[in-house]
Amino acid sequence: VAQLYKSKHYTNVDLNCPSNCQIHNTHFFGTDRQIIRRGQAFNFYASFHNREWDDSVDQATFTVETGSHFQNLCRFSQSFSVIASYKTHQPKCINISVFPPSNACLGRYILNMQITSCGHTYQRCLGDFYVLFNPWCADDPVYLDNQAQREEYILNEHGILYEGVHKHITSRPWHFGQFEDGILDICLKILDMGASYHHGSDRDHCWRNDPVHVSMVVNHMIPENNDYLKGTKPFSWNGSVPILQQWYNGRCRPVRYGYCGSLASVMCTVMRCLGIPSRVVTNFCFPCSNENPLGINEIFDCTGKNLCGKDKLWRYHCWNESWMARRDLNQCCGDWQCLDPTPLETGRGSACSGPTWVRSIREGDLDLDYDGHYMFSRLNSNYAGWLSQNNAKKTKVFCDAWPCGQQLITKSVGSEQFEDITGNYKYELGMMKWYCNASNCHIDRELSSLKNPFLSDSGINTRLKMANCPMYGEDVQLHWLLENLRSEPKNLKFNLCAQIITYNGCPMDQFWKDSVTVALGPREVKKIPLCVSYSQYGPYLSDHNIMKVVAVSDSECGEVLMVSRDIVINRPPVIVKVKSFNCELCDLRNV
Repeated sequence: VAQLYKSKHYTNVDLNCPSNCQIHNTHFFGTDRQIIRRGQAFNFYASFHNREWDDSVDQATFTVETGSHFQNLCRFSQSFSVIASYKTHQPKCINISVFPPSNACLGRYILNMQITSCGHTYQRCLGDFYVLFNPWCADDPVYLDNQAQREEYILNEHGILYEGVHKHITSRPWHFGQFEDGILDICLKILDMGASYHHGSDRDHCWRNDPVHVSMVVNHMIPENNDYLKGTKPFSWNGSVPILQQWYNGRCRPVRYGYCGSLASVMCTVMRCLGIPSRVVTNFCFPCSNENPLGINEIFDCTGKNLCGKDKLWRYHCWNESWMARRDLNQCCGDWQCLDPTPLETGRGSACSGPTWVRSIREGDLDLDYDGHYMFSRLNSNYAGWLSQNNAKKTKVFCDAWPCGQQLITKSVGSEQFEDITGNYKYELGMMKWYCNASNCHIDRELSSLKNPFLSDSGINTRLKMANCPMYGEDVQLHWLLENLRSEPKNLKFNLCAQIITYNGCPMDQFWKDSVTVALGPREVKKIPLCVSYSQYGPYLSDHNIMKVVAVSDSECGEVLMVSRDIVINRPPVIVKVKSFNCELCDLRNV
């Protein structure tokens, strides 16, 4: 009887995927699957055989289910609105409209239909569909009201990573690929794997309706950085898709290896794929200190060599920003949240941070979740350099109260240029009073170090200026400027050196040393040319394209002077030219 009923009354269901995906801005994934955004209805059609639908005897019930294991009885259920109507030009067909609420959990759903008529019941699974966050829906916490920003932070598959140093910013392209085949399933697998880490049990899936909790899970699931003796070099990656595919195909084992730029970019891919507007941010001069959250110290020997200590000054650091309204902070409108997937050392071990409201970092509201005090301290740390002399005595040679977090940038909307967003994270120098009054800062004893005056003036101004913008394979040319501000002459001896510095502040081998004696007359200015040849730095550069040149006064001259310069060696661009060619098309239909 059931089979007879099936053939008599039910013939076909058209899920209308191409039209729904176009309306929901998900057609970039393809139109062969039903991928929709919450807070917005989608339509499909059911056709019946032999007779029209009769409301007096026919009844249809639709159910949706989601969960890691659809066969289990512990499925999570949620109310979806369903409206059915006739298609006037096709009397045997009804139009069903399903409305997932704006707080629906993202993930894969199963759609079931049950028809009851004349005492018979027929059930059928109509297929699956995917629900994502909806930045086009005003009721969704990830709502973004600017179409140009939605196109950039959700739909754009191509981005730019900014690297180098704050005086010489370099860039390289990155392919996010959030709409590539299989990436959506990989992103949902990340949530499946990360749920047990963050919530212990994933039986009800209810946390997946909150972008805050979703972003926390993603933030802790991105593979961490490490040494790369037996893996892919971190700087070899130029896109997120191979990394995610390798993780998925390798049974979810960590991918070796990444650095802050690739970690932030992979996270950006996952967030954009799930429907959360996201972008990669680069900060220049980012300190890492376990002991003093508001102070970092670097030590140099008498030759100017940077010694490896506990503190590190990263030349740049990348993290992710995601747009959402923090309902846990009673935010009614969306704003940028900082998420750093790179595990950084803290006093309690390494940890990822976020989501942290960016504005709370600027205002010093450090009692808000999550981990805002880490980001605040690193963006407002002071930086001191110490000279370690032969007798093990250390002398402070410089102190800068505002070098860290000098510049924060991200790709501009619809442009290849960068946008300076430093003002989103910190006030200008001299305006600390605006945000250091927070009762929960616990940094009063550290603020005094920021108010210390600079070291006493020796009467000598000195700095290093670039004479060229060196490409890989070229010599590095510098001008060393010295100015005597006093009316008496000065005779000084300097030790000079150069060494490779990794992006995260680890000093490598010292490959160049020299010494020079400088005689300065009263009020005299001298410009001394310096050259570091490619033959000297080339064998040491490796993947790291940053070198540090230091000039430090000899202890015998009685003056304590030091000047340094971070130099970026540019990689030559790769230019691909395609010669013109003729292409003939042949008709193979008759072959």
